[in-house]
Amino acid sequence: MKLIYVFDAYCGWSYGFAPTLTELVRRHPDLDVEVVSGGLFTGRRRVPVREFGYVQGANAKISESTGVGFGAGYERLIADGSFVMDSEAAARGVAALRQTAPDRTVELTTALQHAFYVDGMSLSDPATYRAVAEAAGLAPDTVVGAFTSPGSAAAAKDDFARAAQLGVQSYPTLLAVQGARTAVLAVGHAGVDETEQRMDALTATR
Repeated sequence: MKLIYVFDAYCGWSYGFAPTLTELVRRHPDLDVEVVSGGLFTGRRRVPVREFGYVQGANAKISESTGVGFGAGYERLIADGSFVMDSEAAARGVAALRQTAPDRTVELTTALQHAFYVDGMSLSDPATYRAVAEAAGLAPDTVVGAFTSPGSAAAAKDDFARAAQLGVQSYPTLLAVQGARTAVLAVGHAGVDETEQRMDALTATR
């Protein structure tokens, strides 16, 4: 079985799902997980956060449902409403981390969301990827170089196309692929035990 995790680094519900995915990978270390970035805030949706009047209320609901917290750095970043969430930049960053350490993609994308939602670091800023790389023991110049390279833009575009090909319309979506069959394990929020039970049920009906 292979999992495909379609998320957006600027999606609060994806941030809330990170503990579930992290624990699932911890329980199943040999599980192959493909991480795909979606384009939640692109085009006309790439606007200052003040235009999303529901942000604070949505974050409170995410915290209540998943237990994740939003840090003081994040609150400061969005306080005046001018910050712009750019999912294309975030997807380039995910691609850079994935390219540098493909076997640690889940861990690194979780760290990337922590950098934004806790520390208040922009996912458009190369310094964010330098900090994530340093904390993870990766070569910072390599990660930053990958983020700023034309290849990362192409990878982001490919990810958006992949998400569309998979028919994903909500983030996060966790899919299981077994042979020619693809099944939805979770959309939005699900606990690790619930997700694992669905995986087991798919294996049993193979």
